[in-house]
Amino acid sequence: MMTRKYVGKATAGRRGLDWRLRAAVLLLAAFGLVGHARADYTTDTVAFAASGKYDELERLLEPMAAKGPLGTRDLHALCFAYSKTKRYNLLLPCLDRLEANVKKGDRRTRLFGLEDATPAVHAMRAEALIELGQYAQGAKEAQRALKWLEDDQSDDKDMIVQSLAAMSIGSTLSGNRAVGEKYADRIAAVSTFLPQHRDYLTAKSMALARAYLALGKFDKALRSLEDDSRFKINAFLDNLVSGALFKGASNWAWVELPRAYMIHKAQKEIGRLNDAKAGFDKLLALPQIRANGEIYWLILYDRGLLAHAEGQLGQAMDLYRKAVDVIEIQRSTINTETNKIGFVGDKQAVYAQLIRAAIAAQKQELAYEYAERARARALVDLLAERQDFALPKSVSTQVNVKSLLASYRDAGREAMVQRPVDMSQGGESRQRNLVVSAGAALQSAAPELASLVSVQTPSTKEILAQIPAGEVIVEYYFAGQELYAFVLRDGHLRVARLDPTGLDGKIRDFRNQLQLRGPAAEDLARSLYTQLIQPLEADIKADQILFIPSGILHYLPFTALHDGKDYLVLRRSVRYLPSASVLRFLKPVRAVDLKSMLILGNPDLGDSRFDLPNAENEAKEIAALIPESQLLVRGKASKFAFKQFAQNFSYLHIASHGEFNGDEPLKSRLLLAKDSADDGNLTAGDIYDLKLDANLVTMSACETGLGHVANGDDIIGLTRALLYAGTSNVVASLWQVDDLATSLLMTAFYKNLMKGDPVRLALRNAQQSVKARMPHPFFWAPFFVVGQG
Repeated sequence: MMTRKYVGKATAGRRGLDWRLRAAVLLLAAFGLVGHARADYTTDTVAFAASGKYDELERLLEPMAAKGPLGTRDLHALCFAYSKTKRYNLLLPCLDRLEANVKKGDRRTRLFGLEDATPAVHAMRAEALIELGQYAQGAKEAQRALKWLEDDQSDDKDMIVQSLAAMSIGSTLSGNRAVGEKYADRIAAVSTFLPQHRDYLTAKSMALARAYLALGKFDKALRSLEDDSRFKINAFLDNLVSGALFKGASNWAWVELPRAYMIHKAQKEIGRLNDAKAGFDKLLALPQIRANGEIYWLILYDRGLLAHAEGQLGQAMDLYRKAVDVIEIQRSTINTETNKIGFVGDKQAVYAQLIRAAIAAQKQELAYEYAERARARALVDLLAERQDFALPKSVSTQVNVKSLLASYRDAGREAMVQRPVDMSQGGESRQRNLVVSAGAALQSAAPELASLVSVQTPSTKEILAQIPAGEVIVEYYFAGQELYAFVLRDGHLRVARLDPTGLDGKIRDFRNQLQLRGPAAEDLARSLYTQLIQPLEADIKADQILFIPSGILHYLPFTALHDGKDYLVLRRSVRYLPSASVLRFLKPVRAVDLKSMLILGNPDLGDSRFDLPNAENEAKEIAALIPESQLLVRGKASKFAFKQFAQNFSYLHIASHGEFNGDEPLKSRLLLAKDSADDGNLTAGDIYDLKLDANLVTMSACETGLGHVANGDDIIGLTRALLYAGTSNVVASLWQVDDLATSLLMTAFYKNLMKGDPVRLALRNAQQSVKARMPHPFFWAPFFVVGQG
């Protein structure tokens, strides 16, 4: 058996190297063998890894990497540094190169005494994937690390339990609870009875607690942590050997803080509320806790929940607001502590609880502003993986906005870097100040772009000032199990709490009845009106309504709701927005007569089953109405043609199939004809790269108005992308539409536009005309207007 002494643990629960290796490094330093002006980068590499100077490790090795490919000894150290500074965009390619080295036979690494870096590659990749929310993939990588260790008959129980924990957490968080429990049981079965294995007791305890927290077995997690008799001994010895003890510092803070959070979280969940409250208060009093952002907001939130439950609304709101401040400075949805605490906090739940507390305290404006911020945060999270966006035409060419965007994202990444050596030196405050200043610079230069990458929302007064005369905003928001409606009009805000009982089921049944053209549709339309609109009737006596849905309400055709006398479409003119904050970015409608239009109809998708002959007829009829139009049908209706011509028209019409992708919203798409240049899929992601100058884009297609609804919950789909690209209005659909009815509706719609009707009135009148011929709402209700209206 060949034993590999993996001392540092790339994915270990404790910070850095263990106290014995630290002692060796310090002895080297005492004899002048470490840190001499890069005289020996080998010892520098070990010293920087040992002392947590991961940024120094990067600065040492990156110039070497720029000169040529690194061998495994140095490449492993560079990947390890990236894993600690959370530079995922550099870490994952680094691990690919490291794995390639190992496969070629270059296995030995200078870190941790490993003779083969293979398990370290899989372990670091597993950690990164879990932190990026790719739980199932992370579990698979941890399985590969474990298999290597088992095949090698390794007795490195530290790395074994870390791999098992990653497999358990990844499986549980991806929805496979039974597998998560199986691997938790395997951790519990690892023996630490023999003297040579007792140093692994802390690693086992932490790994088991993390797995149990992910499973929600808080009593077992607490027992595992409280039974660890070795933790304080190892921490003391490490701090003694390193000298930290004599400086009043601790090298173990990065494991002590998560461990303490896990203990008090478990206490809270099993009902030991006084213990949890006292523990959270002690943690919040530590200056170091602010440097650990993922732990800090969770502690603030859990302590806020305890205050909220005690009726201390002022204290709860203060704690929630501090948690939100930390959340909003963090980069996207990365959970950098998932592997340390086995728990992914729901950031949107903080907003929801703050809104509940503010409404209970009769602070309606505060509640509304945080509802808007929750939507903004959800949008930022969903767009987090996009590296670039087309710049709006309003942005000055004198400002290097892309540079400002890069600076903002770099500052956000740096704010998430975990540097043990900076914990008592104000490093976290400096980094967060950099995030704020970089965000302000981007906001000043390109506010609409800033709204996609950072939380930037106007005040209630600013939103009220943007509402046109004669219009009322009805904005819904789900706060946990509660549903609120914010009504804004005439300079005033009113908040109503609605009954959400059975709402999900009713909306699903309603949509099914609509698409089946079933007789129960009208009864459901009445019931939904009673639940969602009737309690607000005294405040929405206006001819025009701007609906801002939430959650499943995004899939509800409000114009098809019935008050017992008739459908809403016969009484009100309606438009939609994903959030009220979008009002300030909507491009004004230009005074351009509808004399020309780009029309794409019935693209040739290479399969006759997808042909839409009525869509082609529709396109030709509209082109006949508007003779100066450019008509592209069948093979000419391609993605390349759209991208080539779209920016030259104020009106665009696409009659084709559309699909929304709930798992990957930026891949929601319109299906256009293939050509030699591309596959014909015009995705939401593609549209964020376009610069349009359109008064109206009409998507006469299936499901084009649907998108992924975040738990926040700005909706991401084709419509949101088109608004950003420079479209004033988007007409889209909520379900697979009837080919003939759509042709009739669209012809009437454009005739109304040519008469001078505003977009939403033109659509409403067209829906009424189709309703007179085809009464069931299946035929006329799917289409809706997003934008200026």
